[in-house]
Amino acid sequence: MAPLKRILLAEDNAHDVELTLAALGEHNLANEVVIVRDGAEALDYLYHRGQFAGHANGLPVVVLLDLKMPKVDGLEVLRQMKGDPTLKHIPVVMITSSREEQDLIRSYQMGVNAYVVKPMDFQQFVTSIKEVGFFWAIINEPPPGVLKRS
Repeated sequence: MAPLKRILLAEDNAHDVELTLAALGEHNLANEVVIVRDGAEALDYLYHRGQFAGHANGLPVVVLLDLKMPKVDGLEVLRQMKGDPTLKHIPVVMITSSREEQDLIRSYQMGVNAYVVKPMDFQQFVTSIKEVGFFWAIINEPPPGVLKRS
């Protein structure tokens, strides 16, 4: 089995961050989960800017992205990632409470790899995160060289 990789979690809700970390940790699905609290921080991490300037951790194997975040929303993060030749191959999973059809359609039009609506039930939430993490961090094989940033 390939070594576990880094996951970028962009989520502004502290409770959802805690549940996500518990689900991923319980099932050992990532060596490291980098947490950012808004879309601007997510972009800073991906582009090695601001507080993330100079980090040599490479790129995440998957981005778990909340749709409705402060400063820069998830759709704008997605748009910038999919428009960048270096970042466009990183899988993005929108994890959101939005069931609005327009959010779902826009996300897929912009290149999201999966759209998961957060279940209200704790066990369903943990199961959803476990399955998403298992697929994208363990089963999915990214293109060669995608996890490196030059």
